[in-house]
Amino acid sequence: MVEKKIGNQNLPDFKELNDRFIAEASDEPILVIKTNLDPKNATDENPYYKESESDDEEFSSFFEES
Repeated sequence: MVEKKIGNQNLPDFKELNDRFIAEASDEPILVIKTNLDPKNATDENPYYKESESDDEEFSSFFEES
């Protein structure tokens, strides 16, 4: 039986990509600490925030606690 390739036929198979490194998930716990020195607004002094390109609501929901 012939395997049917799903998706864009012009893209290489994911397993064939060799131009990027995809890190494995860590087996160890990760510690994230938020302090009173952190800005109240997630967009202040955040290197990942670009005012013209970022969706404020989505950005804030990712970086701020609910």
